[in-house]
Amino acid sequence: MKETLIFDLSREGRRGTRLGSPDVPVTPAGQIIPERYLRSKPADLPELPESEVVRHFVRLSNLNYHVDKNMYPLGSCTMKYNPKINDYTSGLDGFTAIHPLQPQKTAQGSLKLMYELSEMLCEIAGMAAVTLQPAAGAHGELTGILLIKKYHEPLGEKRDKLLVVDSAHGTNPASAAIANYEIVSVNSNAEGRTDIEDLKVKLTPDVAALMLTNPNTLGLFEKEILTIEKLVHENGSLLYMDGANMNALMGITRPGDMGFDIVHYNLHKTFSAPHGGGGPGSGPVGVCEKLVPFLPVPVIEKTEENGRTCYTMNMNKPESIGRMMNFYGNFGVLVRAYTYIRMLGADGARRVSENAIVNANYLLSRLLKKFDLPYPKPVMHEFCLSGDRQKKQHNVRTLDIAKRLLDYGFHAPTIYFPLIVSEALMVEPTETETRETLDAFADALLKIADEAENNPELVLNAPVKTPVKRLDEALASRKLNVCCPGC
Repeated sequence: MKETLIFDLSREGRRGTRLGSPDVPVTPAGQIIPERYLRSKPADLPELPESEVVRHFVRLSNLNYHVDKNMYPLGSCTMKYNPKINDYTSGLDGFTAIHPLQPQKTAQGSLKLMYELSEMLCEIAGMAAVTLQPAAGAHGELTGILLIKKYHEPLGEKRDKLLVVDSAHGTNPASAAIANYEIVSVNSNAEGRTDIEDLKVKLTPDVAALMLTNPNTLGLFEKEILTIEKLVHENGSLLYMDGANMNALMGITRPGDMGFDIVHYNLHKTFSAPHGGGGPGSGPVGVCEKLVPFLPVPVIEKTEENGRTCYTMNMNKPESIGRMMNFYGNFGVLVRAYTYIRMLGADGARRVSENAIVNANYLLSRLLKKFDLPYPKPVMHEFCLSGDRQKKQHNVRTLDIAKRLLDYGFHAPTIYFPLIVSEALMVEPTETETRETLDAFADALLKIADEAENNPELVLNAPVKTPVKRLDEALASRKLNVCCPGC
């Protein structure tokens, strides 16, 4: 279905509503607003009856791809089905009607929720304390890096370098650069894991920390993590974990037990909040005991007053890095994550990770018939295939494969990342997809591989069934045009 532009549906004189005569004195706009701000002619707005406006946007919404429509196989994004109970609890009047500036004694339920969520996140990752302030994963990274900087300041050492493994998310070096660190890349080895020998060479006295994703973006667990931890700490550096892939670890192992000093969580990934469209996100940060004094303020504390338990926000933390966000983070996402964890319980959290791992390995086993796997299996929650075979033999790129998937009703996986994989297809099925859905997705990719071999022009010209065919993405990103007709 191809939807007509709303301006093309417009007919002069049609309107959705009529306002009655005002019952208050009317002052012309020109007497209130300076003339230079007034329009010289009426705004060019579409004119339609209410019924056509509603139908137009409903039709557009049906064209939208969303997680309630089908799976998102985006590697490292962990875009899974979100239980509707989370939306219900976050929409309760006690949470939506609250104001961050009202007295703390009138917000005890919300403060208790945040305190208990922090405690649960501490237990899940094996950390001493957690701040809920950061608004997204990258914001959590920046918070963690500022904690690293704060930790080293009183030690009187010049540590201006951060190590980042070459398979890391791009936000790792970006966050480090914002904090004015020099980024040094650590190589991956032939297994796709951290190259220990390269790490030893680059772990110099001016290194503040190593940023590591575990499992990494290839879906591989760092088997030498205890060796890495020992090398980093013997150097006087800190060990930071990008927790974007926590969906593979819950209830199985904990970053704190591996020796990580700092870890950020993506509540909008692992702990099931709506994901995509720019947010909202939430990236809490957990720290080991020696970093607790530096956490952002305010810190939510549990106290006893006159025999009653109460919760307060403590601003009196002289060693704190300060605020990272107004008030206390994206509260609606915190409510969703709290609901999700309480509904799962400890056993359920472990089953989430176990099922995510099983789904990933099952899907991988089916796709190996037609696609290359640059690094050895088994994997954890995600895997990274290569479309090199299709490119070299049939001149069909990974981008073409991704576009053709749209014709089969599936969103494309992450492509061309991580950068260490040529023609990368990075897939994360998550735990919420059934075997039937996984089989349908695998069948689609396998058919596309056959098409690339037998009818490559079909794949090269995809998509062919969508309302909008293949766009010039490079041109669109450089010459963005969001104007209405006639502008």
